[in-house]
Amino acid sequence: MPDYSWRAADGSGKVSTGVVAAASIPAAMKTLRDRGLHPLAVTAASASDVQQAQNASSESAGKALLGTGKPSRKDKGPVNQEDIRAMTSELTIMLRSGLALDNSLKVLIDMSHKPAMRQLAQELLESVKGGNAFSKALAQHPKHFDDFYINMIRSGEVSGQMSGVLTRLVEHMERLRALRESVVSASIYPLILMVMALATLVFMMTFVVPSFRPMFVEMGDALPMPTKILLATSDAFLAWGWLWGIGAAAIGFFTWRWLHSPSGKLWWQAKILRLPILGNLVARYQMTLFARSWGTLLGNGVPMLTALNIATDTVSNQVMRAPLLRVGPAVKEGTRVVDAVSRLGIFEPLAINLIRVGEETGKIGPMSLELADILNRQVETGIKRALTLLSPLMIVFLGVMVAFILVSLMMGILSINQLAA
Repeated sequence: MPDYSWRAADGSGKVSTGVVAAASIPAAMKTLRDRGLHPLAVTAASASDVQQAQNASSESAGKALLGTGKPSRKDKGPVNQEDIRAMTSELTIMLRSGLALDNSLKVLIDMSHKPAMRQLAQELLESVKGGNAFSKALAQHPKHFDDFYINMIRSGEVSGQMSGVLTRLVEHMERLRALRESVVSASIYPLILMVMALATLVFMMTFVVPSFRPMFVEMGDALPMPTKILLATSDAFLAWGWLWGIGAAAIGFFTWRWLHSPSGKLWWQAKILRLPILGNLVARYQMTLFARSWGTLLGNGVPMLTALNIATDTVSNQVMRAPLLRVGPAVKEGTRVVDAVSRLGIFEPLAINLIRVGEETGKIGPMSLELADILNRQVETGIKRALTLLSPLMIVFLGVMVAFILVSLMMGILSINQLAA
């Protein structure tokens, strides 16, 4: 019979670990429940896990698992979105196992390695023990929990299906994280190529080209024009390169500041939507955020107007958010949802048709989630195609730049040989 490593909490919220022999993972979880424990994690045990269980008590193993040693770098700093996602996932497991909310929060406090996360869980526990609903406790921390998260929790409290709501909330957060990571990952390779191009240019102009200057100094006006241009560029780079670097850094800093100002952000977000290929990708990415949030909220019983307002807030592009803000008031006045969104001019025909079908069948929430899945696939495919197009262009640019430098140097060397002959 195989061994399984387990981590579980008792009725008071105390976490312990160990190894249990069982026919399967469900059988191992049943054994733990029979002992009065609530399973948090059950995995196949390695040889080291079995040895550790034989040589240490469950309490010491639990302390080792909870990390009583020196915290790592990732355990420092403020609470981030990954911490919130992990907390939500852990709460889902514990509530699904039958652990009460206050005891689940106690477990989170004991399990947390990060002081900031431990403090947040402690404040949530104190608020809940003080008589507040969990959604109200979360609302006291708007920096970490947005309206979407709070309304999802509130719908779970009203329906009595908190664990189910948390499960859908974790799925929502995972999908959004996967979408963001795909966007970030797609931009890494072009960025590496750009850095390589700049580094190659600096190296050639600083070390390679100056080493040929003594050969060309006596040629004067007899040098070919490309070689003259190359030498003049290298001289200017050596003489004023530091000033160019400072100027580029200053321009980059002030541009960054301006783009993060209200007027600069609005200008940039409007311009990026007009770019070929990239503009469509950005628009579809923003609509994915809206559709997934809208469908998830409606699926958990959040009223239509509230769901529309919260889903609109998830759209970060202000140019696209502005027309979406008109949907809620139009629906409130009695306009059909499909009519309100079709007037905006930002929804594709496929999106409008899916919303129409959802409204006519009373399943607008599932249709919104289906729309989000379709848009998500289109964004991922578009990113791959854009990357396929951009990478060769960057490589060609790098090759042309290096080729110009090498050809200019060879032309100068050939001119010297012709004069010597």
